[in-house]
Parts: sequence; structure tokens; C-alpha cells
Amino acid sequence: MRLAWLDQTRRPSAGRVLAVVSVLPVLAVAAWLLGGLPLLFAGWFHPLPALVLGTVFFAVLCRTTLTGRADLDATAWQVTGIAGVALGSLVLNAIMHSEQLIVRRDPATYAQYAIWIARHGSLPIPQQVEAFGGPDPALRFGSMGFFDSGGAVVPQFLPGPPMLFAAGEWLGGMLLAPPVLGALAVLVLGGTVARLVGGRWAVPAALAFAISMPILYTSRATFSEIPSLILIFGGIALLHDARGRWETAVAGLVFGLAVLVRIDALRDVLPVLAFGGLLVALRRGFALLVGLAAGVGLGLVAAWVFAGPYLAYLSRSVWPMLLISVAVLVLTAVGTALAGRLARVRLPRRLPGVGAALVVLVMLGLAVRPWVQTVRRVPTTNPDWLTYQFLEATQKANGLPVDGTRLYFEDSLYWVIWYVGVPVVVFATLGAAVLVRRLLRGGAAFEWLLPLAVVGWTTVTTLLRPEITPDHPWAARRLVPVVIPGLILLGVWGLAWSRDKLRRLGYGTRWFAAAGAVLVVVPVAITSIGTAFTPVERGERAAVAGLCARIPSDASVLVIERVTGDRLTQVVRGTCGVPTAQVRRTAGDVAAAGDVRRLVDGIRAAGRTPVLLAAEAGQLTPYGTPSQVIDLSTRQDERSLVEPPNGTWRLQVDVWMTSPV
Repeated sequence: MRLAWLDQTRRPSAGRVLAVVSVLPVLAVAAWLLGGLPLLFAGWFHPLPALVLGTVFFAVLCRTTLTGRADLDATAWQVTGIAGVALGSLVLNAIMHSEQLIVRRDPATYAQYAIWIARHGSLPIPQQVEAFGGPDPALRFGSMGFFDSGGAVVPQFLPGPPMLFAAGEWLGGMLLAPPVLGALAVLVLGGTVARLVGGRWAVPAALAFAISMPILYTSRATFSEIPSLILIFGGIALLHDARGRWETAVAGLVFGLAVLVRIDALRDVLPVLAFGGLLVALRRGFALLVGLAAGVGLGLVAAWVFAGPYLAYLSRSVWPMLLISVAVLVLTAVGTALAGRLARVRLPRRLPGVGAALVVLVMLGLAVRPWVQTVRRVPTTNPDWLTYQFLEATQKANGLPVDGTRLYFEDSLYWVIWYVGVPVVVFATLGAAVLVRRLLRGGAAFEWLLPLAVVGWTTVTTLLRPEITPDHPWAARRLVPVVIPGLILLGVWGLAWSRDKLRRLGYGTRWFAAAGAVLVVVPVAITSIGTAFTPVERGERAAVAGLCARIPSDASVLVIERVTGDRLTQVVRGTCGVPTAQVRRTAGDVAAAGDVRRLVDGIRAAGRTPVLLAAEAGQLTPYGTPSQVIDLSTRQDERSLVEPPNGTWRLQVDVWMTSPV
């Protein structure tokens, strides 16, 4: 069987080129994950075997899905425009990329996770107790983003993103991997818009997406959201084009692999489960469900094996999500079994109108929510208290009333408006209402059923409970995998529908496409301009390299102070490559001198050189003459709670070192 898009007997059309180019990124990401995961399970995640297995999976996926690829409604100029936007995204974000290597929030955790598996090929991370003279009750091997569990160090998060970033580490440019993934996401979204709306609207949609501040933000640092977006919207594109059971199964597999990237994706793909049941009821086979089960299964097994402490940490949200998933599974099975009877049920004539009105009412409810609800959480766990303290400090910095119980979740729709603009939200609501009405009328616009379900379900559930620390731009990442690209997709469909409606009513619409593009792009640009050309956390690569150069190769490092321990324990262990531990702090932020001296003696007894790290010189003077090994003044993300971010804050990182005599 030939790949139609490689047929040399005729020149491929622009639409066929876009159809292929816009799914190659998702096939590449899926192939790399499929090839890398078994190697990571076996402890052999190294460049050559990963490249070989990844290439094999990529060839198989291409052979399966690129045969007879659809010919999209797109001109050469439109395809060039989408490619140009993707290239511009790559160049801009590569120039402005972040260097988040010192662990303060998730990007550096992902980076250090990737560095470890790229260099060692296995998990978990050994404690190397013998380098400190043996076990001691004062030794602490965990740190921010890395759990001390079962005699080893277990990284937070699932292994999907670190496996992708590790490829960049092998190529010598891990911090440039996010801009590459961001550019690929532009291609995927552009292709999805071309499939569901048309090439005319794909370019402005791709541009608005590429310059939206949360997309810029997550395309410049090692976040998980962009890979998740590629898989979810790539799955939509693959399923749209599927003409047989193998193509459908690959689409399901791609959806399921999103769980290997983010555990939250289990919620995002629930509509795929229900849609798979519908396909079974329509006698279109089990392929989508089989592929979905395989992908989700791999993600859950990886979560269980590699991220057990992380799942326990998230148990308050993971268990409800699992229960909801089981409920959807049961309802899908029951609905599929009763499909024959349900098909004979006559729907109320007013149901299409009621469904459309409900869409509008949901959005209106989210719009008025800040006036009728203030979302709070009274701290009951240690993570809750940390969030409480963080919010109090951030409120003081923002000049707001101090109330650490406030979560600001009621403002979530306005977060979306900040980043995509009022026109996109309005036209997306209009588009969703019209599509719901068409679908309830009897199956018209069936190709929209799954995309609408994924976007609608995830948008509403995310906005109701974002479950993230609500400072921006940090909280904006929650909108990246589905909400922002989904609303842009629906928004341009709503614009296209409005244009067609005006034409049918006899109005001239030559101006409409240009005006629509302005409405889609300009509000996004206005918000993004404040931070688009300001990189954050620059200088960390050089600072970490300088620190590593100062640490002897036979050192065992003890971090005796809290802030440095949180930030640098895994950095020194993984990037500098020497055994590292924190020293127990019984009171305050600095370890007791007796514990430090005992551990120093143990390191010497093990035949290694003791090295101590802390944030201030005075914390080290009892043990020797300190020298400053990091003096970094850089910029960090703004922490804005009630308005879109428009700048950055100063960040100072100081680290001192001594080797006790």
C-alpha cells in the first residue's frame, strides 16, 4: 500500500501537504513516547536505543495513518502562512527562551528530571547513602519536586515530558526543546482549524494561538502543557481523517498517551471514551476504544511505577477524577448496550434550542460568577498552608487585601478573556451554541461532535476548578492544553458561520474575513506585548555551570539551609553529578551544628570531600571560610492575581559554599 502523499506521479496539493504536515508532529511525539517508555522501564533509556525504537514506531504510525491522507481546503498561501507562523514562533521563543534550572517551580523540576534520565537512563534516583558514611537520621534526600520515598528519590510528575526534553539534552539544547514543541503545536492547531473550519481561518487562528501569552509562556520553558496540547488536538485531527480501524485506533492511542504527559489529561479524554461507545453503538467498531485503552493504560502504569508519591500527594483530586472516569465508563457501557432502544426515543422538539440556550447560560454564569461567589479554601494540609502563605505574600506585593484563603477561581473566565480577547470568547460561545443546536437536531455537523465535547467539557470543568495557584502568568498554563486552542477553534468557526449567515441575508462580506482576523489577533497581542519580549530566569545555566565547576569531583554535598536545599539539592546531584543531601532542620531554616559536624565526619570516613552549601555566608562560618559560588540577579515571572501580567519581577539567587577543615 502506497502512501498517497508520497505519490510522485502527481504534485501533492497544498491541502494535502497541510494535512500531512499538521499530523507529523503528533506522530513524532507519540512515537518517541512509545519508544522511550519501555526503555525507561528497563533502565535503558539511552540515545541509540531510543532513536532506533522511536524511529520504528514513527515509521509504523506514518504507514498506518498517512495512507490516503485527506485533501484539506487550503491554498498554497494559507499553508505558507501557517508554516510562517510556526517558524516565527520557533525563532521568537528560541531567542526569548527561559533558563529555569534552579528548582523553584515546575519547569526546573521537569528540566532536572530530564537531565537525570538523559544521563542515567533509569529511575528512581539513588540516594547514595554510602557517600555520606551510611544512614543517618539527619539526612534528607528529597527536595522541592523530588520525593524521598522507599529508599530512593522519586521525581514529581509523569515521565512523558522529561522523555521529550531528554532528546534536547542529548542534542545539547534541552532548553530549546520547548520552542520546538511550541512551533509544532502551531502546525497541529492550524491543521485542525483547516479541517473543521477551512484554510481561510487557519492562519489568523494559528497566529492568535502562537502569540497568546500562555502559549508563549509554556513554549519557552520545560512545561508539560504543550506536549499535551499536541496529543489532544493531534488526536482530533487524526480521528477526523481516519478512514479505517487502524487509523481510528492510532487516534485513540494518541489521545490516551496524553495521560503519560499529564495526569489531568485523564479528565480531558473522557469525552473520547463516550464517543468511542457511540461508535460501537453505530457499528463502527471498537478501534477507538482499543487505542484509547492502550494509551491510557501506558500512562497509568507509568504513573504507578514512576510517580507513586506524586499520585499520593494529589490524592484529593486524583481519586475524584478516577471515580468520574469509572462512572463515565459505566454510563458508556450501559448506553452502548441500550443503543437500540435509545435510538427509538423521540427527542423533544425544543431540545436543540434548549441545548443552545444552555451553552449561552453556562458562559453567562461564569461571567457573573465573581459577583455571586468568592472561592476560598481553609487550609487543612501542609500543601494548603504553603499556598495560604504564598497567597498572603503575593497579595501584599500586589497591594490587595490579605486573605490567604482566597483562590480567585471565580475569575477564571476573565483569565481566558485576558488571553484570547472578548471577540473570541463571544464568537466561541456563539459557535458552540449553533453546533449544539445542529447536533441535537439529528446528527448534522457530526465531525464536530468529539471536538466540541472535548473543548466544552474541559473548558467548563477547568474554569470551575482550575486547581492551581492563581498568580499569573503561572495560572495561565492551566488554560493551555485545551481551553485556549479550543476557544480559538470555536471562535473562528463562529466567525465563519456569521460570515455565511450575513451572505445569505444579502449583505456584502468582502470585508468580513479581514475584520474577523483583526478581532481574533489584536486583543491577544495587546495582552501579550507586556511580556512577549522579556525573557525570565536568564543566567541560571551559567550560574549552575559555575557552581558545578567549584565542587570537587569526589565531594559529598550537604545543604544546611532550607531555601538552598529546596532549590539546589537535585541540581547538584543531577547536573553536577555528585551525591547530595539536605541536613534535617529541627528549628528554623538552618540545620543544627551537631548534625552537620557528625555528617561531615561520616563523609570523611567514606573517603570523600565534604562540601556545605547555604544561602548566606554567616550560615557557613562555623564550619570554615565561605566563598560565594552563585550571585545571580535576574528576572522572574510576575505574580499578578487580579489583572493580566505586564512585566517581570527581580530575582536574586545567592549561594555560598565551604569545605570544612
